[in-house]
Amino acid sequence: MKVMVLEDFIDYIRVHKRYSPRTQLLYREYAGELYEFISPADEKEFLAQLRPQVIRGFIANGLDSGLSPRSMNLKLSAISSFCTFLVRRGVIESNPVKKVFRPKMSSKLPEFYTESNMENYFEKPVEEGDFLALRDRTIVSLIYSTGIRRAELASLKVKDWDRERSLFRITGKGDKQRDVPVPRPLARELETYTGMMAQFYDENQSGMMFLTDRGQPLYLSFVNKVVKRELEKAPGFSGKKSPHMLRHSIATHLLNNGADLNSIKEVLGHSSLAATQVYTHNSFEKLKSIFLTAHPRAKKGG
Repeated sequence: MKVMVLEDFIDYIRVHKRYSPRTQLLYREYAGELYEFISPADEKEFLAQLRPQVIRGFIANGLDSGLSPRSMNLKLSAISSFCTFLVRRGVIESNPVKKVFRPKMSSKLPEFYTESNMENYFEKPVEEGDFLALRDRTIVSLIYSTGIRRAELASLKVKDWDRERSLFRITGKGDKQRDVPVPRPLARELETYTGMMAQFYDENQSGMMFLTDRGQPLYLSFVNKVVKRELEKAPGFSGKKSPHMLRHSIATHLLNNGADLNSIKEVLGHSSLAATQVYTHNSFEKLKSIFLTAHPRAKKGG
């Protein structure tokens, strides 16, 4: 599909918005799906069909095909940006996406591992001299200890670790930087790990903190595999085993142990407090469980 207004839009988000290549690809794909749904004879007809009732049909078609409300809303956000671009260029009069109700998403609390789960994992020692096993342990330890995102970890460099101040300078979404404290157990692991790096890799010209078995920069699915493989070694980990679950876990554990929301927000790199507040629901569920277990009337079934 070669639609000139779409090509202009992609150029716009690439040059002016500086969206990532992946975001550009997704926006092109989602707008292309709308084009295929309308099946116009030409670009002029496509633009004429950008009306609320057509968008409603697109939503219904997506949901009927099995897409979740979340996935459908992601597509609508991209299409809405596209239509806003067209309005500003005077190609269409108004944004049709703004005139339709979006699919309602069910609120889902973040899943997390218990503190005892994590203690069980860290209790198992790494075999001395096994560099790759140490690397994998350090990856899990770093994610859990700092709440770092998977992509942030993959781009982390050795120089980002400030040993004097015992913190990491992490570059997150939108190239925003934040400083995250390094707990002592993690600092000790990092000292051992970085000390062994030169023995395992002939050279590390990239300066990356973590590399693959073959000395290449990490890719996201590699991080997933490491975390899954590591957590399968310890008892108590059921269900999904992922870097994001580790991130959810440390946020919940910090809150349960008295950390304030603003501090957790800064550590996780959230842009707003609302994104962090979701963890208060998990903490409330724990409080409710403790309360009902300890309450004299609850214990008697009164």
